[in-house]
Order: sequence, then C-alpha cells, then structure tokens
Amino acid sequence: MTPANALQILLPALLLWLMIFKSCSSQLNETTTMVPFLDYDYSVDYSNIPVVCAKENNRQFRRWFMLTFLTLICLLGLGGNLLVILTFFYFKRLKTMTDVYLLNLSFADLLFVLSLPFWAANSVTTWELGLVVCKGMYTTYKVSFYSSMFLLCSISVDRYFAISKATSAYRYRSQTMLLSKVSSVVIWVMALIFSLPEMMYTTVNGTTCTPFSSSTDQLRVIIQVSQIVLAFVLPLLVMTFCYSNIIKTLCRAHNFERNKAIKVILAVVTVFLVSQVPFNMVLFWSTLLTVSGETDSCSYENNLLYATDITQCLAFLRCCLNPIVYAFIGVKFRQDLLKLLKDWGCVSQESFFKYTSKRRRSSGFTETETTTTFSP
Repeated sequence: MTPANALQILLPALLLWLMIFKSCSSQLNETTTMVPFLDYDYSVDYSNIPVVCAKENNRQFRRWFMLTFLTLICLLGLGGNLLVILTFFYFKRLKTMTDVYLLNLSFADLLFVLSLPFWAANSVTTWELGLVVCKGMYTTYKVSFYSSMFLLCSISVDRYFAISKATSAYRYRSQTMLLSKVSSVVIWVMALIFSLPEMMYTTVNGTTCTPFSSSTDQLRVIIQVSQIVLAFVLPLLVMTFCYSNIIKTLCRAHNFERNKAIKVILAVVTVFLVSQVPFNMVLFWSTLLTVSGETDSCSYENNLLYATDITQCLAFLRCCLNPIVYAFIGVKFRQDLLKLLKDWGCVSQESFFKYTSKRRRSSGFTETETTTTFSP
C-alpha cells in the first residue's frame, strides 16, 4: 500500500472522530450549563418522599438490656421450675388438682425458659438459625404463654371450689384427679391451637426473626386483640372472681392460717398484675396505632419500642416468679424441697432438723394443716 492510499483511508476516519468528539463536547457543555439553571430556577418538593425513622439507639438499648434480663430470667426460671418438677416427682406429690396444675405450670414455664437463648440471639445479633427455628421460637413462646394463663385460671377455680364450695367439692373428690389430668390436656391443646398464627406467619425479615411481617394489618389486629382477651382479660376476670370469694370465705373462718392464706392470695394477684398489666397496655396501645394507621412521629415510635422491650421483659418474669408464689411459699412444699436437698447432700441433717423443728414450734403445723387447702 502506497502512502497516498493510506492517507486516503485515514483522513475520513480522522474526520469522523473529530465530529464525534465535537458532538460529545457540545452535549457536555449543555449539561454543565443546565445544572445551574435547574438549581436556581426550580425548587424540588421533598414532602412526599418517605423518611426512614432511625432506630439505632433502640437497637443498642435492646442489645444490652434484653441480653442482661433474658440471661437473668433464664437462670432463675430454669433453677426454680426444675426444683418444682423434681420435688413433685421425687415425693410423688400429685395428690390434688392444684398439684397437677402446678406441675403443668412448671413444665410450661420451663418450656418458655428453654427458648430464651434464642430470644437473646435475635435481640443482640442477626438471625442466622433459619426459618424453622424462628417459627419454633415464637410458637414455643405462645404455647407456654397461653398454657400458663389457662393453668393459672384453673388453679384459681380449683381453690374456689375447694374453699368457698367445700361441701360440693367433697362429693366429687374421687373424680378430681381424672378431671385435672383431662383438663390439663385440653389446656395444652387449646394453647397449641391459639399459637397457630405464630406457626403460619412468623418469618425471617432480612436479618431479624419477626412475627406477622408478611401479614396484613387487619390480621395483626385480630391476633393481638385475641391475645389480650384470651390471655389477659379472661384470666384476670376469673382470678378476680375466684380469689375475692375465697377471701370472703376465709374472713368468715376462725383458722390461724387465715391471714397467711390471704397474704398468699394477694401475692399471687399482685405478681400477675405487675407482670402482665404493663405489657398488655402497651400491646393494646400499639394495636390502636395499627388500626389508626401508625404514627408519623419518629421519637414517638422509638419510645413505643422502648416501652415494648421493657414491659415484655417484665412479663417474662412470670416464668421465674410462678414457682415462688405457687410452690415455694407453701410450708409443705418447702419442707419437701429441704428433704430433697438433704437427700442430695446439699443441706446437712442438723440444718434440716433445726429448720423444720423451728417451723413446727412457731406455727404448730401438723401434716394435715400443711396441705394445699389454703394455697392459691
């Protein structure tokens, strides 16, 4: 190829590149000159653009608060409920309906305690355990929650008939054990049925295990209202009716255990109200906000999250307080626990006899008088 031919080929290509460069340069100049024009002559309306509410402070609070309290509740609940279960089986104390209900209550609380490490993991770090474990955690919580509330109702009803309706209850004493076992099975089945929404709608939302994240607001409201009615309002009404009538009956009695029994009942009601009322009030208020379309205030939303975390931990305390107010507070049960610890070598024989003899001298209890007749 001669230089003349090469020049004839390169000149058109060079002219084409020059035209493309000139076109790009003119477009770049138009863009750069248009930017000030847009900035100064037009204002952009950002009012309709949603703003994400920052919840980093709430996450940091949840990390240390939930981890601390869930660890404490787990340790106390595990130890208390295991002692109750071991004492029942070791001494074969299933002699009354209340004994059967107390044993089932300890199993329900123990079931919930075993799920607390997963709650702590979900609150502190990202959820890495999969969907099955996520559903299992919330389902276990709701099964133990509903069964505990129903068992507390059953204990109050049993004590009502045993004390306020003693004559009628005495006629059916031979059928009480069968009735308590059948009713316990019914309670667990009902708790499982009421926990089906957690089984169905709980999912992993990003890096967090959350309930109802994929469900509608209407379904969320129905489930939350059902929980408030079935697991708080109904037990509260039943316990109020039963224990108020028991107190009236005890006030008419002339028994030296009367004042102590009334104090036990007041302790039971106080623990229930302190642990359950705050959480259900927050749950009710959040349900109202869901119905009304939530709130536009970011600080208000964060404060509601703080209230939910604190009151939920307070409600979780029931699993370690139930053994104290329903089992350990009874004289007969405490004596059985001391016998168990003595047999295991945790308490010396001298300390055991010193404590039990002191209790007998101070109260004058006999084997009949230390039964659960006046226990809640």
